[in-house]
Amino acid sequence: MAEPGGLDRRRFLLRGLGLAAAPLVAGCDRLSESRWVAGILRAGEAVTHGVQRTLTWRRALAREFPESARSAVFPGNGTTDPGTAAYQALAASGFAEWRLEVRGLVERPARLSLPEVRALPARTQTTRHDCVEGWSAIATWTGARMSALLDRVGVRPEARYVVIRCADLMSSGEGYYESIDLVDAYHEQTLLAYEMNGRPLPVAQGAPLRLRVERQLGYKMAKYVTAVELVERFDGIARGRGGYWEDRGYEWYAGI
Repeated sequence: MAEPGGLDRRRFLLRGLGLAAAPLVAGCDRLSESRWVAGILRAGEAVTHGVQRTLTWRRALAREFPESARSAVFPGNGTTDPGTAAYQALAASGFAEWRLEVRGLVERPARLSLPEVRALPARTQTTRHDCVEGWSAIATWTGARMSALLDRVGVRPEARYVVIRCADLMSSGEGYYESIDLVDAYHEQTLLAYEMNGRPLPVAQGAPLRLRVERQLGYKMAKYVTAVELVERFDGIARGRGGYWEDRGYEWYAGI
């Protein structure tokens, strides 16, 4: 779906965010640890989330492009190889022993092999990845619809969020994770992608599985997915903000 008018909203917002944030970079970690600053940020984020949900049709699509628009280079940002012995063994076997664990507030917990994930109802889409660092790239993604996975396991009524667990360990020793709400989880373009540009997902892009949630910024697109967990709240999950970077001051809702 083409974006209205001639204005590229994503690029406009990204440039504005970059300019506004530049003077604050040196002190952002200290500020994010301040209780009063964190409280202000959370309040502002809640307003942004609420306004977006009120004004934007929940099924509205992020812009999709022809395959001819794909970028020649798609950066492997962040972790480009988890590097652990367990991950290397899985990669060496073509992920034959890899399993996606689906747990938490679900009726039928499951452990799915990669062929079983690939057998779920799928979607292919060519979209633009917008990184908070200021770069963008276009690629074609094929993957299982998150909605199909949730329908298979059955979501319990009290569930509110989908937490994505990942294989990569950060320098802090924490496992990487992300989360989205059920509105985005059931969105048509939210995928667990296993192919990029018609080929199996490369290691640098999160093999064997990565999240694609196209209406949000790139840091929400978790790589090296190992588990999908349904929860009611984030209490007890790391610092309780719903994501590795969110625990360090990033906004939980990164819609654009």
